[in-house]
Amino acid sequence: MRILVCNDDGINAPGLLALAHELCSFGQVTIAAPDVERSAASNSLTLAHPLRVREVSFPAPVERAYAISGTPADCAKIALSTLLPEKPDLVVSGINCGPNMCVDIFYSGTVAAAFEGAFRGILSVSVSLDTYSSQDDFSVAACWALRCIRLLVDKKVEPARVYNVNVPCIAETEIKGIKVTRTGKIDYREEYDHRRDPYGRSYYWIKGNPEIVDNSPECDIVAVKAGYVSLTPLQPDMTDFVTYNALGAKLSNS
Repeated sequence: MRILVCNDDGINAPGLLALAHELCSFGQVTIAAPDVERSAASNSLTLAHPLRVREVSFPAPVERAYAISGTPADCAKIALSTLLPEKPDLVVSGINCGPNMCVDIFYSGTVAAAFEGAFRGILSVSVSLDTYSSQDDFSVAACWALRCIRLLVDKKVEPARVYNVNVPCIAETEIKGIKVTRTGKIDYREEYDHRRDPYGRSYYWIKGNPEIVDNSPECDIVAVKAGYVSLTPLQPDMTDFVTYNALGAKLSNS
């Protein structure tokens, strides 16, 4: 397998290292990652200034590793179009420090990098660990990510999709298995703290804790909280076909 690995936490992130180590047992790995953390960058691209690409040494037996002065989507795009000598068989993004479930997938740079592979018809996987501490152990999540990837490859699933994996941050022995899920629904009840810097200038800082709205067991966030590895298939085509057909019928009769 020829594997492209990206992330949004940056080239030095512990989740990227754990994932690369695990994937090197599965194929030839090339890394293209931001040179600094670019979390919540979503699908944004760098347009106002040039991208800088540096080949760097990496503490895992990868083919090559590139640190790129751009967003996660930039990294995947330039790797797929320019840096790689041939199209990879697999794109994997992660392991993100923090879950990417429910509405968060729209803001996630981790998921966005994986979508760049899906846009090109490549089997693509995004992986996240349900923790916000970079000091936690990412090796368990890396093992489960590879299990999910092997399963997807063996079952010959539909490519041109992102298979979004979220792993609970618990002991290996406590994980109950893999559950195929759908995106759940949460309400952040977001607020912005109004603060002032030492010079008296006003600024705002976002805060908010997610409240689960849909507690159905097939939801990604519910499955992870119950101790399962969540595997959610996402597709690039976001068309609402029910409304598409209904609206088309209404307009044709007007």
